[in-house]
Amino acid sequence: MNLDLADLIRLAGAGQLCVLVASALVPLRLNWKRDLAVLPTLHRQLYWTYGGYVVLGIVALGAISLACADELASGSRLGRAVCLYGAAFWGVRLFLQAVFDVTPFLTAWWLTAGYHMLTALFVTFTVVYGYAALR
Repeated sequence: MNLDLADLIRLAGAGQLCVLVASALVPLRLNWKRDLAVLPTLHRQLYWTYGGYVVLGIVALGAISLACADELASGSRLGRAVCLYGAAFWGVRLFLQAVFDVTPFLTAWWLTAGYHMLTALFVTFTVVYGYAALR
């Protein structure tokens, strides 16, 4: 099987939509309802709003990658700009993966495996979009 850059971008787009499964588990696994209850209402609302914007960004980049992979891989200025955004977005998330203290929450083998799978996906997304932006 020979994958070209557009195929890799499509796979990255699909992978990003899969990451949303893990995102949906975060409020439950981290017990946001209980832990955020002590915060003022505005702080709780901002927390959920910021989370919503991150999810929207992932959905948008994933959908654009699936629907417009050929254009993103074309080397056009807009394609490179969108890919540079994707590389920056996932590169920052990859950096955060290294500095967050998640060990107290990795209480089962499947959580640890999922965490490492997410790390591998973040590396992949950063590399694919970075390559598409800079080639």
